[in-house]
Amino acid sequence: MRAGVQNAANIPELRRRILFTLIMLAVYRAGVQIPTPGINGEALSQFFQKGAGTLFDMFNMFSGGALENFSIFALGIMPYISASIIFQLLTVVIPQLEALSKEGEAGRRKITQYTRYATVVLSLVQGLFISIGLEGMTAPGSGEPVVIAAGWGFRLMTIITLTSGTAFIMWLGEQMTERGIGNGISMIIFAGIVANMPAAIINTFQMASAGEIAFVLLPIILLMMVAVIGLVIFFETAQRRIPVQYAKRMVGRKMYGGQQSHLPLKINMSGVIPPIFASSIMMFPATIGQFIQVDWVQRVSSALSWGSLPHTLLFVGFIVFFCFFYTAVTFNPVDIAENLKKHGGFVPGIRPGKKTAEFIDKIMVRLTVIGAAYVSAICVLPTVLIDKLHVPFYFGGTALLIVVGVAIDTIAQIESHTVMRNYDGFMKSGGFKGRR
Repeated sequence: MRAGVQNAANIPELRRRILFTLIMLAVYRAGVQIPTPGINGEALSQFFQKGAGTLFDMFNMFSGGALENFSIFALGIMPYISASIIFQLLTVVIPQLEALSKEGEAGRRKITQYTRYATVVLSLVQGLFISIGLEGMTAPGSGEPVVIAAGWGFRLMTIITLTSGTAFIMWLGEQMTERGIGNGISMIIFAGIVANMPAAIINTFQMASAGEIAFVLLPIILLMMVAVIGLVIFFETAQRRIPVQYAKRMVGRKMYGGQQSHLPLKINMSGVIPPIFASSIMMFPATIGQFIQVDWVQRVSSALSWGSLPHTLLFVGFIVFFCFFYTAVTFNPVDIAENLKKHGGFVPGIRPGKKTAEFIDKIMVRLTVIGAAYVSAICVLPTVLIDKLHVPFYFGGTALLIVVGVAIDTIAQIESHTVMRNYDGFMKSGGFKGRR
């Protein structure tokens, strides 16, 4: 893999793809700095400093600070992600969508088109509610309103601006996927999260210089971060390979089949979906507590505040639930067993059909238990580091899973391009000749 990445500079097409991706990311980061009209930036910044741990905080992280600045990209790519998850789940529930997904490339294009329409609808709805919510916000200290001139003029301007921004980001992501390197949508999220890293590093050294952190702890923190990243890479690339044997078949006068293969099962089959869903649910109490000043609401919001024991236990419970739920929705052992049987494949020692499905399901349950425990540990890590060890920046959680996952996928794509280039060169150089 290292050799493939090092040779990337020697391949013109790959250089163009990487350069195109970097330019698109630069356009995205430039748009994050353009504010939406009608917003008092100072008052909004003070509100976000008070509202740490709310849904706004999570959306702000995924948008790379665009929500805190309330830029034209304030909604980020989250409406598209939400629409994609909704259609992925509906594909299992609605027979028409399931049939469409099995029609190959044409069916996938149709579902992608529906996802785009749903993204625009979600952006319109979110833009309306955010504009109404902003009108009721004031700076915690001064009481200064966040919106300069409230009314339907501001609301319509905000809805149009935010929806257009999300549609443009969606287009950027699709262009990056088609003409760049890596998955465009994932790269945009990756860029938004990584953009906050320089500020965290500078803040850490400033606190160390001021004596708030002992310099002796800095190498220990660095080693711990490297170890955690290595652990995430291990779990994200780890597989349980089930051996598969294909029976020999006679076609005409030739014998086909008889080869051995394997069925790869990932430990973390559900990816980053469980922590995203769990984070969204657990941030609702803190978000509601920002707007409803009622005694019992404030008590519930305080009891479920970030870092408290009830919050941590519920958070882990939701992660485990969504790990099993999402794996059950996206992975069907019965279909896999039927496909193996149809193509003459079987697991050695296991009877084809129902017994194979039960065997695969049993292994998948065990892998999901390990995967859920791993995801829970990574997502609880920031709580331990900040509350117990007083680390001055957010490390771990959903952000780390996304960053490492995107980095692994992008490096794998770069390597595949270099392998394909070498293969093409081998074929063109005449190293492989057909029979005469």
